[in-house]
Amino acid sequence: MFKPYETNRYFDEMLNPNGQPKDHYKSFHSMLQQFSEEEFKEKHDTAQLNFLRQGITFTVYGEEEGTERTMPFDFVPIIIPAEKWNMIEKGMIQRVEALNLFLEDIYQDQLIVKDGVIPRALIEQNPYYFKQVAGVQIPLKNHIFLAGIDLIRDEHGVYRVLEDNLRNPSGLSYVYQNRFVMRHVYPEFFSEHSLYTLETQVAHLESALLSHKPLNLPEYLEPRAVLLTAGMYNSAYYDHVFLAQQLNIALVEGRDLLVKDHVVYMKTIRGLKRVDIIYRRIDDDFLDPEAFRKDSLLGVPGLLEAYKEGNVSILNGVGNGVADDKAMYAYVPDMIRYYLNEDPIIPNVETFILSDPDQREWVLERLDQLVVKNVGASGGYDMLIGPHASEEQLELFRKKIIESPHQYIAQPTIKLSRAPVYQQGRFYPCHIDLRVFVMKGEKVNVLPGGLSRVALKEGSLVVNSSQGGGGKDTWVLKEETQHA
Repeated sequence: MFKPYETNRYFDEMLNPNGQPKDHYKSFHSMLQQFSEEEFKEKHDTAQLNFLRQGITFTVYGEEEGTERTMPFDFVPIIIPAEKWNMIEKGMIQRVEALNLFLEDIYQDQLIVKDGVIPRALIEQNPYYFKQVAGVQIPLKNHIFLAGIDLIRDEHGVYRVLEDNLRNPSGLSYVYQNRFVMRHVYPEFFSEHSLYTLETQVAHLESALLSHKPLNLPEYLEPRAVLLTAGMYNSAYYDHVFLAQQLNIALVEGRDLLVKDHVVYMKTIRGLKRVDIIYRRIDDDFLDPEAFRKDSLLGVPGLLEAYKEGNVSILNGVGNGVADDKAMYAYVPDMIRYYLNEDPIIPNVETFILSDPDQREWVLERLDQLVVKNVGASGGYDMLIGPHASEEQLELFRKKIIESPHQYIAQPTIKLSRAPVYQQGRFYPCHIDLRVFVMKGEKVNVLPGGLSRVALKEGSLVVNSSQGGGGKDTWVLKEETQHA
């Protein structure tokens, strides 16, 4: 079934080096043997059709034949045994707690800077650090309502954090739709596996959302929440619609809201209704044309003043981008030690800060061996993968680094773990990562599993859907079935 399939050079999620399934995959592997080639093709096509019918799309930039695509789905799940998941869960809670303490600190007393742990310039010169919200008191002192932490496994099977997403992490809807399609098209797989379910997780998300009552809202009043979207042309609009429906809150655009006497109101057919919590899915720059970009048509004039007055909560917090910047990423292990007095449970990928002259010189001499990333870019854009780059690409990035060293970081080329996929009528191995979603309110809750993203182009390391990636269902086994 998986031949030819070499596992030696990479860590394989499903198969041992001898080609046999790992213990936690044995039951699933044996069920695969029961399907004929025709059944595989039929079920694969049915799964893709399900996504199309439900309008689950994303935007592909730079494609001539059209920008809207359905999310490619692969039915071979990523299965995580209970003891591994317990470690991931603890590591995610630890990391988000430290990042939140960092955000609260740098917008208040900046003790971590005064103690010399993080360079002041890294904060003050960061385009995502907003002095406008320095000193603002926010509910629960919590800046991170929803985090999306990207994990990879290296060639030794060690989990590492690749990236922190603390502004507007997307993809939660795909986790649910992957599970829905999987249960619908492949019900056989679930009869032999006892998994952590996703059904109760929306309640945790709703509880976390509503726990962010504005400081000036009387205790006896229940807060009214809305989800603020940029509109139907946003690449993650499906995500916005899905979450608004699941959380049972209004989906609004900037034109649906107004600020009066530092209070936010929603326009309705029954008049103005006060809004207390805004789960925003638009970037800081566009939130308020009076405070940020003057040309923004997406935001709400006066919103920042209402926020500063304690009359409305904005989730995730304004200015979170300073903590998920790729240059700041290198200091997260230091944050964990500084704020929590603990060692990181899940390590970073080794990272070189190119504003440091010694590190920059070392990197420039080995550019063809490393990965270089723009600290502000996402989705695989403005990124160099040295071993796969042409001489022209290497020379271009050499010039970019020399001209703007603070704008780039470099990392070793990690041999990302792989897993089997079934595409184009055959099985073959592809690289994967895992986005884990962490919800934070009065309590911290980690969604069991998350969004497994897969680089469906053979040999590609880029898992983003906008550049040819797809998704897999992610199963977390309960203790009693992990060796089934």
